[in-house]
Amino acid sequence: MDGKERLRRLAALDRKHLWHPFTPMDEWEREDPPLIAERGEGAWLIDVEGRRYLDGVSSLWVNLHGHRREEIDRAVREQLGRIAHSTQLGMGHPAPIELAARLARLAPRGLTRVFYSDSGATAVEVALKMAFQYQRQRAPARPEKRRFLALNLAYHGDTLGAVSAGGIGLFHRVFAPLLFPVLRAESPHALGCPGGAGCPRCSGEEAAAQILARAGELAAVIVEPMVQGAAGMIVQHPGFLQKIREACTEGDVLLIADEVATGFGRTGRMFACEHAGVAPDILCLAKGITGGYLPLAATLATEAIFDAFRGAPAEGRTFFHGHSYTGNPLGCAAALANLDIFERDKTLDALQPKIARLWRELEGLRGLPQVAEVRGLGFMAGIELVKDKTAKTPFDPALRMGRRVILAARKRGLAIRPLGDVVVLMPPYCVTEDEIAWMVGVVRESIGEAAGVS
Repeated sequence: MDGKERLRRLAALDRKHLWHPFTPMDEWEREDPPLIAERGEGAWLIDVEGRRYLDGVSSLWVNLHGHRREEIDRAVREQLGRIAHSTQLGMGHPAPIELAARLARLAPRGLTRVFYSDSGATAVEVALKMAFQYQRQRAPARPEKRRFLALNLAYHGDTLGAVSAGGIGLFHRVFAPLLFPVLRAESPHALGCPGGAGCPRCSGEEAAAQILARAGELAAVIVEPMVQGAAGMIVQHPGFLQKIREACTEGDVLLIADEVATGFGRTGRMFACEHAGVAPDILCLAKGITGGYLPLAATLATEAIFDAFRGAPAEGRTFFHGHSYTGNPLGCAAALANLDIFERDKTLDALQPKIARLWRELEGLRGLPQVAEVRGLGFMAGIELVKDKTAKTPFDPALRMGRRVILAARKRGLAIRPLGDVVVLMPPYCVTEDEIAWMVGVVRESIGEAAGVS
């Protein structure tokens, strides 16, 4: 069976049986031909017909060092030769033990305890339940501190607790009857701040005031530090996070940092909190933790939080939460190999000139009439498309302009995905500077094609 026949067969089976996430299925079923990636090599995806595409969003922000990285392949194979899975409920295994110690050494100060799960959403669920139970069991107990504050346009995953903390109407509105109420603070402005450097909203003063005003009832504040990715790459000034940390400390409120998207080098630092010199009380990690190989997540907490769960079984202080695949040895083996690569290859140092090249290339897009703003941090970039640049008038959502751009890019060999009309670029760290320049050039051409510019 040749590549075209395989593509037709797989596309037919896909359309008959699969339900794709975050995908309007009528639109997907009309896609001809669909992109069905079969293999990967470094920064590139290869479809069933052998066509190559630069993986411009790191397979949804997870792949760090490239596809088929031999060190991670080998670590997973070696672990398979011992055992694929063993439970962490009342048992241990070397790989999750070693990984927990490594994560505690790397994490912002004070985060000493590691609780495993299997996705970003479950890492957040763990954090929310942990914070809630902590307030009831601390000394002295504060059961009245049971509410959460999150940012507007937040995205923390798709399980119900994570959706409750989320604030993107398109994703979350339909589930409102199922959710618990969460207090909201405004995110920084996305399309330029009308208030200038002293804007209370963008500086964090507004959010900090809300935290202090409601501190007596707040168990925790949850925030995506420095970059709200799913909101369209909204970037915070470091002072924004610092003010939230200060208010949480003053108000005796836990700070949960959701670094599912920003962790493991995406912003140019190992963790985004480092840009602001901030240490949270709870840290959520996933996505890049295994280098893009296997589902794994971790929720890190301070020793003070952990101590509130100590006690005799009869006291009922145990954290009754867990997953069948908690601390899966294959995932932990991949994560350990991922961290070895960071250390041996000095990945963060090697990334800096690539980050600089990315932003030099992106600078050339700012003059396009359809580009309202280019924003981001490190290897996270968003290009916001508008109908009228001066008035910041958006395109009619029915036009699906962001999707038009990514389909035009796909024809040129670039696989990317939009967030509405924000085109996202987040390539693997192994991408070369020449590939970065080519990628941004393709985006420029694709915006022109999608907007009808010759």
